Amino acid sequence: MAGPVGEGAGRWAGPVREVVRAADFQPFERQGAYERLRDGLRAYRLITAMWIRSTMAYRASFAMTAFGNFAATALDFVAILLMFSQVDRIGGYSLPEVALLYGAAGTAFGLADLALGSMDRLGRRVRDGTLDTLLVRPVPVLAQVAADRFALRRLGRVTQGLFVLGYALAVLDIHWTPLKVLLIPLMLLSGGAIFSAVFVAGASFQFVAQDAAEVQNSFTYGGSTLLQYPPTVFAKDLLRGVTFVLPLAFVNWLPALYVLGRPYPLDLPKWVAFTPPLVAAGCCALAGIAWRAGLRAYRSTGS
Repeated sequence: MAGPVGEGAGRWAGPVREVVRAADFQPFERQGAYERLRDGLRAYRLITAMWIRSTMAYRASFAMTAFGNFAATALDFVAILLMFSQVDRIGGYSLPEVALLYGAAGTAFGLADLALGSMDRLGRRVRDGTLDTLLVRPVPVLAQVAADRFALRRLGRVTQGLFVLGYALAVLDIHWTPLKVLLIPLMLLSGGAIFSAVFVAGASFQFVAQDAAEVQNSFTYGGSTLLQYPPTVFAKDLLRGVTFVLPLAFVNWLPALYVLGRPYPLDLPKWVAFTPPLVAAGCCALAGIAWRAGLRAYRSTGS
């Protein structure tokens, strides 16, 4: 077949054949949880590998877009530097301390955005009916939506966050212990998982709302911006909301404040700083339930 339809079919043919072989041709709904997870991860890997090969075919273009992503996200930190050109502290925090919060939030969000940043396109697929084409493939729909148009240029955001985080760790005078050293990578990975759960939950809401990409972005991109600043500059009602309702505080505030030796404004016990992995697991489980509920409630566009 010639034309765009034929090209699209050929583009997906390889990954679909691989996943069908991996599943031994069993219906996806009849598989156990482990088999579904295995096949979903395999499908995600194959589809993202296809997009990465496509991206690297134009290396100069990739380098320019990745640098553009790096520079655009760096403007957020430039805004913080401008604030500190007028004041010595923000909410009682020095520039290196705010840089630690910024770098941790930026890196965690960058990892989630790299892996699942395409989820905000789901509403568009629901509206124009192209989601139906994903439902008939023997591949988990979540893996297809998450990996579609995988943008390797988003590594620029991750790199920029790591640079700022490295600066903060080099400048700050922290009394390091084995627990604090362990908490840094734990904070980044758990934060990325929490943001990933927010991406999936937001996409699940789009099954109902159909045009809610900006609502989803208010919790993902907006949450990342919120966490770049010290918790002391916000009202306690907001802090309770992002701690006990939408637990974004576990992305960086609670673990980072433990590393800095600072108390959390809500006077939580210190051991809470080590709970981000548990919170991330709970968020991912709830997001998975929301996704399955939204997918089962989907009734197509009728066209």
